[in-house]
Amino acid sequence: MNLVSLLERRAAAHPERIALVDRHRGRDRVLEFGELSRRVAAGSRLLRDSGLRRGQTVLVFQPVSLELYEFLLAAFHGGLRVMLADPSAGREFLALCCRRLAPDAFFGSWKAQLLRLSVKELRRIPLAMGTGGYFPGVKSWRTDGDGAEMLDLPDDEPALVTFTSGSTGVPKAAVRTHGFLLAQHAALSKALEFEEGEVDLVTLPVFVLANLASGMTSVLAATDLSKPGSPDVVAVRAQCARHGVTRCAGSPAFFEAFLASEGGMISLEKLYTGGAPVFPDLLGRLRRALPSALVHSVYGSTEAEPIGHFPVDELGVEVRAMTARGGGLCAGEPVGEIELRVIRDHWGRALGPMDGAAFDGLRMPSVSAGEIVVAGNHVLSCYLDGVGDGETKIHVDGRIWHRTGDAGWMDEKGRVWLLGRCSERLTKFASPMGLPAEALCYPFAIECALREVFPGIRMAALGWRDERMLVCGREVSGKEEAEIREKAAGLGMARVVFLDGLPLDRRHNAKIDYPALRKMLGEVV
Repeated sequence: MNLVSLLERRAAAHPERIALVDRHRGRDRVLEFGELSRRVAAGSRLLRDSGLRRGQTVLVFQPVSLELYEFLLAAFHGGLRVMLADPSAGREFLALCCRRLAPDAFFGSWKAQLLRLSVKELRRIPLAMGTGGYFPGVKSWRTDGDGAEMLDLPDDEPALVTFTSGSTGVPKAAVRTHGFLLAQHAALSKALEFEEGEVDLVTLPVFVLANLASGMTSVLAATDLSKPGSPDVVAVRAQCARHGVTRCAGSPAFFEAFLASEGGMISLEKLYTGGAPVFPDLLGRLRRALPSALVHSVYGSTEAEPIGHFPVDELGVEVRAMTARGGGLCAGEPVGEIELRVIRDHWGRALGPMDGAAFDGLRMPSVSAGEIVVAGNHVLSCYLDGVGDGETKIHVDGRIWHRTGDAGWMDEKGRVWLLGRCSERLTKFASPMGLPAEALCYPFAIECALREVFPGIRMAALGWRDERMLVCGREVSGKEEAEIREKAAGLGMARVVFLDGLPLDRRHNAKIDYPALRKMLGEVV
């Protein structure tokens, strides 16, 4: 089924309800469900009249805006594949992506057209379409014409292709089909408790499709979403007040910025945070700032969103004590639409294919650490051309399991505890009683334990020149230094180093960038 059919149903049921709101050149723009549906059909005809046909690929570099979603939905409406790649990853990365999957068309802003001209592989794309005024050789995006009939598509029809950098340097492409996106909508709407008519502040653009399918209003945050840790808190707070925002899903860095701002946290009825580690101290501060709101952390990945969720009301003494001892970060129970197992950590080696009995033999008992694998209708079954499948997929009696690359364990209550990336595993160190024997072999468990004691100091644990090393992200007082060294030693860290800041990921501005950190250490240690 074409996923745009869900939008058409919403448009028929409540055409005058607001679907999308953005902020453009100092003013709000509002688009109702009925008008959005009309524009999508008109955009689909424009794409068809421009020579594009079902199955062809369009590379999109358009800021989060009304035009972005008009175009995405118009492309899906006509059976086109939308290709997304992070332009901040660099020109060589973009060139590699286009070699992996050659686009038939390019869609983007005026600024994106300049980028297109500067990269040989982008210049070769036959058709260019854009927004933001006249640009030589670029066809203007228009949605004021007649509409096309929506194509009826099978569930396995590709809809969205997103590129990420692979561990070998070769870009991996996640291919989401119409059926996958429909299954993801079903899982998200249940886990995040979508309710028709709610008003959502959008900071994670991929959630808009599920919002529209659920009949919710999406207010696109009036800030640079590529910098979640430094939002325009004044503009966003005013936007929330104008449009009656009731809920928001965002990265921890986004909410940290509001908690630290002069005006404090925005008023919400529901708050979900994920995409990066959500530490207990942040959940506690969010609960104090929004005492009557529903507050959850969400665990997921590009290949499987969501996997689990943890309600703040379960954040008690027991959970925080487990974290402080080295048990890792509690991600809550797996969502009902997914099957999750913890298997023996074989990260770095291909597994399978195998039968069910062999796979069962890999399963770890509760309170035992291993690598987390998942399966379900909203779990990505493969990458484009199979690049990346060998190290991340397990074929078991015709079913495909995805290896998340995360280490973790299950407690006796069925909750998932995250220990960190399997690839960052350290030399062995004995864990306290009641924890998995190998919990303190993973850096993230150590970082979580230290965060409970020193919440204002960012730290990273890693293996460095055959040592278990802890790196602190700022200078501290003599007393704090002594306390950190003592606590770190109890967690098996042989050496402690203090640096002026730690490198973080570009996307969420919250995860430690371990390769960049090792490069820094090579220069100063």
